[in-house]
Amino acid sequence: MHLSKLKLTLVLALLTVVFAACGGSQSNTTGSASANSNGPLTIKVGASPVPHAEILKYIKDNLATKAGLDLQIVVFNDYVQPNMALKDGQIDANFFQHVPYMQEFGKEHNIDMVAVTKVHIEPLGIYSKKITSLKDVANNAVVAIPNDPTNGGRALHLLAANGLIQLKESTKVEATVHDIASNPKNLQIKELEAAQLPRSLEDTTLSVINGNYALTVGLKPSKDALALEAGQNNPYANVLTVLKGHENDPAVKKLAQLLTSPEVKKFIEEKYQGSVIPAF
Repeated sequence: MHLSKLKLTLVLALLTVVFAACGGSQSNTTGSASANSNGPLTIKVGASPVPHAEILKYIKDNLATKAGLDLQIVVFNDYVQPNMALKDGQIDANFFQHVPYMQEFGKEHNIDMVAVTKVHIEPLGIYSKKITSLKDVANNAVVAIPNDPTNGGRALHLLAANGLIQLKESTKVEATVHDIASNPKNLQIKELEAAQLPRSLEDTTLSVINGNYALTVGLKPSKDALALEAGQNNPYANVLTVLKGHENDPAVKKLAQLLTSPEVKKFIEEKYQGSVIPAF
């Protein structure tokens, strides 16, 4: 009798060890950027519509499946939500911003983000529906620029590079209107949310517009801009961004490889014809 009980106890103990071992083989993951032993790697990425979501869609339709990646794209229409969604865990990565903006936004909102890889540059441009040359800018003309610190600074440097204003010699990349040393034509500079700048063209002489927002309204930066930011040595390359600690996640690394592949470089060059420039 006691021997039978002992045998039963040993059998139950053995079964417990087996079930525990099976359970231990499953890894706990947070978020969707993870590996599934029965399927592809999965990643959810937030992106601006143009060109970011278009580039991601090209990857999804042509490269992702073969590479074993389930790429899910979430489109955002501003520069705030993609980072807040990343912070809240709604997405695993985003693709819409350059490093200076990422760092400034991270400091302001206490989000520790890292750039995984550079993908492309969207040259900032000066546009107008009222004049065809910067030589025709009149006194007291209204000029709209982005209201976020990094893109606002870029806009002011572009205006200065084209002789419309002068900045103080000590001015850094993150210039503000307070860094204007000389404004010979008394330009009336208005700071607007970047997404509103294309619509502002009806009410301004000049609007300094980010490349992606110019593309969304049919403007071709390489053709329509009165002046365009140089691509060479440009610190504003758009990057794939994740929360710190996730830059080596398998799905993130796989997407980074695809974003900087020869196929994507060719797609960018052929589709955007210089309005978007590969940064790799």
